[in-house]
Amino acid sequence: MNSPSAGIEASVRAGTPGGGRLAEEVARRRTFAVISHPDAGKSTLTEALALHAKVISEAGAIHGKAGRKSTVSDWMEMEKARGISVSSTALQFEYGDCVINLVDTPGHSDFSEDTYRVLTAVDAAVMLIDAAKGLEPQTLKLFQVARDRGIPVITVINKWDRPGRAPLELLDEILDRIGLTPTPLFLPVGIAGDFRGLLRRGPAESEGAPAEYIHFTRTAGGATIAPEEHHTPEQAAAQEGDAWTTAAEESELLSAAGQDHDQELFLAGQTSPVIYASAMLNFGVRQLLETLIELAPPPGPRADLAGTPRIPADPFSAVIFKVQAGMDAAHRDRLAFMRIVSGEFERGMVVTHAQTGRPFATKYALTVFGRDRTTVDTAYPGDIVGLVNATALAPGHTLFSDKKVEFPPIPSFAPEHFATLRAQTAGKYKQFRKAIDQLDSEGVVQVLRNDTRGDASPVLAAVGPMQFEVVTARMLTEFNVETHLDFLPYQLARRTDAASAPELDRQRGVEVFTRTDGVVLALFGDRWRLQYIQKEMPTLTLEPLVATAD
Repeated sequence: MNSPSAGIEASVRAGTPGGGRLAEEVARRRTFAVISHPDAGKSTLTEALALHAKVISEAGAIHGKAGRKSTVSDWMEMEKARGISVSSTALQFEYGDCVINLVDTPGHSDFSEDTYRVLTAVDAAVMLIDAAKGLEPQTLKLFQVARDRGIPVITVINKWDRPGRAPLELLDEILDRIGLTPTPLFLPVGIAGDFRGLLRRGPAESEGAPAEYIHFTRTAGGATIAPEEHHTPEQAAAQEGDAWTTAAEESELLSAAGQDHDQELFLAGQTSPVIYASAMLNFGVRQLLETLIELAPPPGPRADLAGTPRIPADPFSAVIFKVQAGMDAAHRDRLAFMRIVSGEFERGMVVTHAQTGRPFATKYALTVFGRDRTTVDTAYPGDIVGLVNATALAPGHTLFSDKKVEFPPIPSFAPEHFATLRAQTAGKYKQFRKAIDQLDSEGVVQVLRNDTRGDASPVLAAVGPMQFEVVTARMLTEFNVETHLDFLPYQLARRTDAASAPELDRQRGVEVFTRTDGVVLALFGDRWRLQYIQKEMPTLTLEPLVATAD
């Protein structure tokens, strides 16, 4: 692997139109998210990356056990209590000459659309796989969203310090199940559970490029960076014996099968560089950081509503991909996270809100690292900036300066769980309505209404049931409203239209609602009922939503 600065120099040579400081700053940026199934080690990896970047001095495990720390990126009480990530936060840090924007995503399978929205704000993804479990349902679902968006994926096979499957078996599963050709940059020396180090593969093993052995030494509890020793293949063979020989033979087999890294195929989404690691022990974490710098793309063009590419050198523009309230209990503020698409951002600049045509002042702009906030004075394409008290902004909205630009809205994803919510006390109805409107605008849940049910007990729709827990918890802590939740017997939703709605409403096991954004949805009790109606009434409009299980 080349030095971290080599990838930046290559990006500058590739050119960001406009040149100068903006081009250099864009070339330095790497903006990515980690996608994984619950318990694959995503939060631990987030912390390990921050440790290697020297943003924190000591890492702590995040599984909610007594005496252990909460990860720096988790901040809700629910997250700390359960050892999971429920909300997304954006972590920015420098590594070498590069600026890393890690957009943290909810890691629990029950939560939520937030995870999918984050993938609209990044240029690459790290797919984290448990060495014992391989590809799991949430990982598969998130990978499909990444593939649909054309995001290149780097794969990390984590927890190699624990018993697991064979290295090549895991690679075969990736190829067979999702059609992504794995091209390992590093192979483990030692079986799963006996992680000694990594074999660094050359750029083309078939051409006889020399490999290198990186030996790791454990630290107490994995709290500090693991020391590394670098050895030649000859030294590795003498030190590790059969473990090195096995890794070297596996590398040769991969080269014979054509599974060496090709940058064009990686950026095209056909291959995925692979690193074996242990985030808990900090083994392989530095290698991941340098791989991101070297191989992940810097910010590039983004198509507007008309399909015209907006390049980083164009005047300022940004997309809101997340709105979050309650991050600071002392101030009860509302933070809108924007991904800068083009131009240079300067705090205090007045931009235009594309959806309303109104000016928007950016006086209060922050980067957010867990609970810690830092004022941002300047930011560049690829950066994630939080705007405080941005009440008019919602996910999918566009901000711009100069000539108008508007980016496509972020799609709402297919809900699979439905419930009615009502205030326990009638006297709290005003606060209840305000809370529902705020949580709806943040995208915490989708709010559905129809004339039959009215507004007193709106129907909430969610990708995962934990979204309902977040709603009830925030209702109580932020609005002092106790609520009661009643689950509804629906399992899936389809987009319909006004012409089809009356007939659908007459069907048993079907109910029609209008979502806040005006989309008409038909809810079905089960898949059999949906299939029956589609067969018997083929003229009715019933369209799948994004990220359905179909």
